[in-house]
Amino acid sequence: MNMTHYMQLLADNQPWNLLIFMAIPIVLAETLAITELYILFTRKFDGFVYHLNRFAGTTVGLYFIGIIAYLMTTAVLPITKNNEWRTVIDMIAVGSYLIGGLPLIWIALQEFGFVNKALDQMGKLKIHAICVALFLVFGHIAMIAGMLDPSLLGYKGTDGHQMGVVASVTGHEYCDPAMHGDMKAMHEKMHQQMMNGGNMPQGNTRQMPMNPQGHSH
Repeated sequence: MNMTHYMQLLADNQPWNLLIFMAIPIVLAETLAITELYILFTRKFDGFVYHLNRFAGTTVGLYFIGIIAYLMTTAVLPITKNNEWRTVIDMIAVGSYLIGGLPLIWIALQEFGFVNKALDQMGKLKIHAICVALFLVFGHIAMIAGMLDPSLLGYKGTDGHQMGVVASVTGHEYCDPAMHGDMKAMHEKMHQQMMNGGNMPQGNTRQMPMNPQGHSH
C-alpha cells in the first residue's frame, strides 16, 4: 500500500514525529476544547480552568506557527517544486493539516490582544469555540485523507514508499530497492565467473570433470 506524505511523516522517525506533529498539538487543542465548554457552561472567567484555557490557546497557536513554517520550508515547497505530490489525496491531507493550524494561531493572536480587541469575554469565547471547531474539522479531513491509498487515483509508487523531503527532515536515509537487485546480480556474476574459470576456493579437494569421458586434471 502506498502512503501519503502526511501518513509517512507520522510513521517515520518513531515515536518523535508522531509526538511532534500529532500528539502534542492534539493534546493542547483538546485541552482548549474541553476547558472552552466548561467556561461556556459556568461563565467563570477566572480560576484554574480559565487560565488553563488561555495557556492552551496561546501555546498551541505558537506551536502551529513553528510547525507550519517548518513543514512549508522543508516539505511542502520542495515537494511542489519537484512535482512529487501523490495525487490530490496527498495534497488534501497535507493542506488540511496545515490549514487546521490557522484557527489556532488566530486564538493565540486574540489572547495576545492583536485581534478582536473590541469583543467582550463572551464574544472572545465564541471566537475560541468557532476556531476550535474549524481545527477539528480540518484535522479530521487531514487524518481521513492521509490514511487513504494514493493509488486509488492512479499514483504508482515504489516498494520503498520513499519520501525524499521528509526523509531529509527526519534524518532517515532511503535505500533504493534497485540497489539491492544490482548487488545481488553482481554477486551472482562473480560466482558464475569463478565457476567457469575454474577458480575454486582453496581447501576444496574434490576434482571437477573436464570431459564426458571422466578425465580430469
